[in-house]
Amino acid sequence: MGGDHGPSVTIPAAISFVKAEPDAELILVGLEDVIRAELKKHHAEAHPRLSVLHASEQVLMDDPLEVALRRKKDSSMRVAIEQVKDGKAQAAVSAGNTGALMAVARYVLKTMAGVDRPAICSIMPNEKDGPTYMLDLGANVDCESHHLHQFAIMGSVLVGAMENIARPTIGLLNVGTEDIKGNEVVKQTAKLLQADHERGALNYYGNVEGNDIFKGTVDIVVCDGFVGNVTLKAVEGVARFMGNMLRSEFKRNIFTMLAALIGMGALKSIKAKFNPARYNGASFLGLRGLVFKSHGSADAYSFEWAIKRAYDAAKNDVLAHLSTMIAELMPRDPVAPELPNSTI
Repeated sequence: MGGDHGPSVTIPAAISFVKAEPDAELILVGLEDVIRAELKKHHAEAHPRLSVLHASEQVLMDDPLEVALRRKKDSSMRVAIEQVKDGKAQAAVSAGNTGALMAVARYVLKTMAGVDRPAICSIMPNEKDGPTYMLDLGANVDCESHHLHQFAIMGSVLVGAMENIARPTIGLLNVGTEDIKGNEVVKQTAKLLQADHERGALNYYGNVEGNDIFKGTVDIVVCDGFVGNVTLKAVEGVARFMGNMLRSEFKRNIFTMLAALIGMGALKSIKAKFNPARYNGASFLGLRGLVFKSHGSADAYSFEWAIKRAYDAAKNDVLAHLSTMIAELMPRDPVAPELPNSTI
């Protein structure tokens, strides 16, 4: 029900996805009458792998967190996440209010043992024609070194499972590649990751800069949510700016239109490679269940990619991998010494 377009986008995306994935089953959560009307419009009201679960409320894009958490207990967002908690679904996908989705998911599912804060992880394209995973992208704007350390561990597990990479490389986003660069949080995080690297637990590359994201220098880029979200929005803005500028220039006169016609094949290839829709679907890592967030402005093609990422995560058993590896890699608090028997 969420996002800028609601069922007019999510339902066509769901129909297209189940046609492409014969083993997938989707539960469509929200206002039943609205959902069934949209299914009927697309002649899919009787599809055997699409079921409808009624939820009487929906979280609006401008709803405060308290409203989403405490007042709208029958929202489509909450009911969908409860399906994951109850084992009736393996993942939840939403295009709704990001803050509300994270708050509700954290409240309903709880965080994994050893994880202080969930992180938002998504992917970006790179020169090597592969994905660069990046986290956190906005869930935690203020972080300590142990939070970034946990993000690196969770990112490594996710990439290992999703991309079938035995030892994915991890880069720490910084203002320079030298060890002396960065604030104290970044420097302390680097020490933790280097220690993991030396004992063979993680494949830590070192500090990376913003341009390394698109070079494909590393598989995973780690940063706090403030930096990550600003980076993400800046990249999206530049992509839109370049697209609009190219369209405008190619339409300027007959000669530029002819140049566009000649280069149409290359332009289509570039557009496909950098189409943001292909990279839609950010995962909330660190929860006891899989939750994926789609852009609120996503069209049906883009939202289908978010469903696909959730399906792939469930199919690759990412949650079990996360639980196992977090238990092995997360630093443990030192055991407190036993005190002698005493009376108080």
